[in-house]
Amino acid sequence: MSARPPLIAIVGPTAVGKTALSLDLAEAIDGEIVSADSRQIYRYMDIGTAKPTPAERARVPHHLLDVVDPDQTLTLAQYQRMAYAAIEEIHRRGRVPLLVGGTGLYVRAVLEGLRIPEVPPQPELRAQLQAEAAEKGAQALHDRLAALDPVAAARIDPRNVRRVIRALEVCLVTGRPISELQQASPPPYRILRVGLTRPRAELYARIDARVDAMIEAGLVGEVRSLLARGYGPDLPAMSGLGYRQICRYLAGEVTLEEAVREIKRKTRRFVHQQQTWFRPDDPRIRWFDLSRTSPEAIIVEVKRWLER
Repeated sequence: MSARPPLIAIVGPTAVGKTALSLDLAEAIDGEIVSADSRQIYRYMDIGTAKPTPAERARVPHHLLDVVDPDQTLTLAQYQRMAYAAIEEIHRRGRVPLLVGGTGLYVRAVLEGLRIPEVPPQPELRAQLQAEAAEKGAQALHDRLAALDPVAAARIDPRNVRRVIRALEVCLVTGRPISELQQASPPPYRILRVGLTRPRAELYARIDARVDAMIEAGLVGEVRSLLARGYGPDLPAMSGLGYRQICRYLAGEVTLEEAVREIKRKTRRFVHQQQTWFRPDDPRIRWFDLSRTSPEAIIVEVKRWLER
């Protein structure tokens, strides 16, 4: 195992402090950061995705940020290939790759080596399934998936309509369950999973502060600029936390105060969804409570692991 090149993953819920730790850790171990965030792949979407700032990127090289425009698609298979390519490049330079982000499926695809079905998006089928969800409800669509692929259905939150649709899409196009096609072939790395957590009240306070900071930093202007570029509110990229609510505010449907309140509430709900990917009882993850453990202590632990 020790002969395998290292890969360190930093995981945990939104606003827990992954970015700050990853920067300090990368500087301490001569590392580079590979983003595992499904929103930070989009260009022009910086504030609402909490993308690392230019100053932070100047401190440490980052990969897989600003990959596609907001009206373009990056499939999971494409992301996985790009992530592996970035990791290999980092290893060739004799540096340590850090996979950092809160998108559980991205993290799992890289760390577990998911074999992802190469089924291109089917716009007409997706539209039909989206209409079905709108008419009958998200649970009805999830029930349909459960009938075709109970294993996949058990892994997917019924409220995550996009993932339910993708699983159905693969099943209907290939005639095989996506869970059967998504077998794993672990990559040839020695992997350390660093999980970050905080007490719930503290995490919620950090979420509220982050949203307020995004508004102060110009989130409304960022969304207005995206709309002016022709990126409509119906695009999947614009459905992310913050963007959808500010679009509604700019359309006059809600006040800014109402939009901000909804962003905070839905971000807290998103944290609960992330727990399905990063479980406290997962023995593969070495958890650190940042309310009780300093970043310096975590860096010491990682250095010890690297020296083994």
